[in-house]
Amino acid sequence: MTTARLPLFPLNSVLFPGLVLPLNIFEERYRAMMRDLSKGADSGDSALPADSPSPSPSSSDDEPRRFVVVAIRDGREVAPTAPGMPDSTTMTERGPAAGFGPDPVQAFHRVGCVADAATIREREDGGFEVLATGTTRVRILSVDASGPYLTAEVEELPEEPGDDAGALAEGVLRAFRSYQKRLAGARERSLTTGAELPDEPSVVSYLVAAATVLDIPAKQRLLQAPDTATRLREELKLLRAETAVIRHLPSLPAVELTRKPTSPN
Repeated sequence: MTTARLPLFPLNSVLFPGLVLPLNIFEERYRAMMRDLSKGADSGDSALPADSPSPSPSSSDDEPRRFVVVAIRDGREVAPTAPGMPDSTTMTERGPAAGFGPDPVQAFHRVGCVADAATIREREDGGFEVLATGTTRVRILSVDASGPYLTAEVEELPEEPGDDAGALAEGVLRAFRSYQKRLAGARERSLTTGAELPDEPSVVSYLVAAATVLDIPAKQRLLQAPDTATRLREELKLLRAETAVIRHLPSLPAVELTRKPTSPN
């Protein structure tokens, strides 16, 4: 089993491989993380396979600056040390695990996604604007809170195709087009406008998982599906159910499915 120790970034959202994640960094623990990543500091004791090496002091700008995004099961995305939190006269939590309890690993889902920070831009106020892309699913084995920010020992989860993934992907794309048309309405541009949808089953499964309006537990189940075919089967059920619900609603506001707001951290 190949493992790596990487910085851990908990969020109230699920990141999928291939999807872009913009971040607005203002908490000190995450500022420290981005300072280390931007310097190419080695955050881990071991590395995942050679095609995705951990950053090191000699890393070039072309090498990945990786951290793990994990969805929060129980806790707060922003610690109460942040400016603007209520009752500033009370004693506030501090440190890398602030807001996540005495055993942080229990506050997170166990399957997350490695993110590669393509750009890390520091602002004058000391915060950072980060643009990262999901790359690989990982299972979290342990969490360490001894440093300036959380780190996790993780193992990579392979993406197995499963049975009939190709045929299932075609069915999911048809169901997704119907879902999107119902949700967005005739005035909203289609996801297919100006670009073709992918036909590789795993890419389809992650794109649809990210673009469908679902709660965090549902998205987390899709992320941790044992193989692509299982994920696609679950998406087909979800899309049909959601489309049926939308059909009976009198009206819905237009939703831009392919864009996400910047996550404040």
